[in-house]
Amino acid sequence: MISREVIVKNGAGLDSKQAAFLIQKVSNFKSSIYVEKDERKANAKSLLGLLSLSIASGMKIVIRAEGEDEELAVQEVEEYFNSGLGEAI
Repeated sequence: MISREVIVKNGAGLDSKQAAFLIQKVSNFKSSIYVEKDERKANAKSLLGLLSLSIASGMKIVIRAEGEDEELAVQEVEEYFNSGLGEAI
C-alpha cells in the first residue's frame, strides 16, 4: 500500500465534472484507489463516494492505493490534484 498527502489547489474543489474526469483516469488501474478526507474514505472509482467527501479548495486529502500498479495510480491522482483539477492555478 502506498499513500500521499495532497492539498487541493483549484478554486472550487472537487465538483461532479472534475470527479467524473478523475474516475476516468483511475478506472484504467487495477489497484484499489481511495481518497481520504479527515476520517472519511471514498473509493476513487465511485462518483457518489468522491462527492460525499465534499472536497473544497485548500483542503488536505490523502490518496491511497493498493495493488500491482499502486505507485503509478497514486502518482497520476496526485498530479491531477496538483494541476488544479484541470483549472488554471
